[in-house]
Amino acid sequence: MPGLAVVTGASSGIGAATAVRLADDGYHVVLVARRKARLESLADKIQGRVAQVDVTDRAAVRTMTDSIPSCDVLVNNAGGAFGADEVATGDPADWERMFQINVLGTLHLTQALLPKLSAGSGGTIVNITSTAASVNYETGGGYSAAKHAQHALTETLRLELCGQPVRVVEIAPGMVRTDEFALNRFRGDAARAAAVYAGVEQPLSAEDVAACVSFVVGLPGHVNVDRLVVRPLAQAAQHKVHRSAIGAAPVQQTATARSGPPGVPGCAI
Repeated sequence: MPGLAVVTGASSGIGAATAVRLADDGYHVVLVARRKARLESLADKIQGRVAQVDVTDRAAVRTMTDSIPSCDVLVNNAGGAFGADEVATGDPADWERMFQINVLGTLHLTQALLPKLSAGSGGTIVNITSTAASVNYETGGGYSAAKHAQHALTETLRLELCGQPVRVVEIAPGMVRTDEFALNRFRGDAARAAAVYAGVEQPLSAEDVAACVSFVVGLPGHVNVDRLVVRPLAQAAQHKVHRSAIGAAPVQQTATARSGPPGVPGCAI
């Protein structure tokens, strides 16, 4: 039977959609993010609980998780990409921020909730990584490095928990169109953010990824989906994106329109 689920990055995008989907599945959802007003609005709709916490703050995470009596599902979704620069010119502050949120944020929540997840009949940890966790591309060095690290954390944890009643799942989305991901990456440049999706008939939505979370969580307890890579039909690989109607010949566009912003060829998460 559904119990309690903790979802990080729940104020928007995939996190918010996942919170809604798990609530529909019968879970009581704890919504974790920094933006309290957004959390409260969503919590009112799904009868969830607001936890205004920065996942990079280990002490705050511990305080929050100590107040949760049990946990059946943890979705480590909080993350993001900041900047799209080459390694030679990238800002170390951007790299540090990406590691803090994507990697250490996942670590903090996992460490704090693991005793509760492993209690009783056990629970499920779902880490939202990216196709960037396995495929590199120009100007994506910092984000890809962080997602590779998050993938390594996930795989290692699964090995270490073998024999315990905790499933460890990685969901690696490709091109997902949300309101904030690309916009944050390009520091509010709406034109560059829109170019990522130019001509693509139907990128994945946050709800599509949430459906994947619901699927892996809802499987029988002895079934573990180690890694689920999910892309839109129009994206065959990181650098292979069909930018026209499905079934139609690709529209001739400029290099930037075909590939999105320089060095970000169709990678939207």
